[in-house]
Amino acid sequence: MQNGNPVLNTIRAVLEREPHINLHRWPVNLNLTDNSVLIMEGDVESIAAKKRSLELVEEISEVRGVINRLHVAPTEHKSDGEILGALETLLLDARDFKNCSLSVVKKGQTLALQEILDDDASGNIVASVDAGVVTLDGWVISLSHKRLAGVLAWWVPGCRDVVDALEVLPPEQDTDDEVTDALLLVMEMDPLIPHPEQISIHTHDFVVTLEGLVSSETEKNRAEQNAWYVFAVDKVVNQLAVSR
Repeated sequence: MQNGNPVLNTIRAVLEREPHINLHRWPVNLNLTDNSVLIMEGDVESIAAKKRSLELVEEISEVRGVINRLHVAPTEHKSDGEILGALETLLLDARDFKNCSLSVVKKGQTLALQEILDDDASGNIVASVDAGVVTLDGWVISLSHKRLAGVLAWWVPGCRDVVDALEVLPPEQDTDDEVTDALLLVMEMDPLIPHPEQISIHTHDFVVTLEGLVSSETEKNRAEQNAWYVFAVDKVVNQLAVSR
């Protein structure tokens, strides 16, 4: 970061006020190009920190663009092969992808896991991993499928980031209801959320609010994490109560 740059000082001050971001424990490298494009690099503690960092700096008028190279520090360190293997299992086990062609890229070669050749196929997903970053290419039939695939990738231990490049065919208009529907599906699939029916989800302007009752702080945090994982969610308000 360029010392003494007033714009960068403003950016740092804004980031330091965000509860999800801890610049002292997880320092972020900030550089501003001559055309006022901000480059952010480094590891952050959570997907919430990554998303909030991007949203906050985009609101600063002096910043004309952002290159976000932030990654989430994994709680477990895994090789790319281990990450890809775990993702294979999750995709093959997910009932919503039973009618999707699934492939993975290993050592530059695309290997088919599941081929659906009929006209009723609901997608063709190609997954690859590089330095802990999962990339999803191909197409799916709905935004819910796109979001679910992205969340499954985030669930894999060792994942540092997810590039969800899946195309939705035919294209759908994204809405708050689409986000809510996808997150309901994610909660129902998550084995760490034993009673998803007790969680109420409301989405407004892509801000998700969680209400209801959960059995532990761990479950409360997991539910919030799932919401942050969902593609296009800008903010999460966690009002879940923990039963005593």
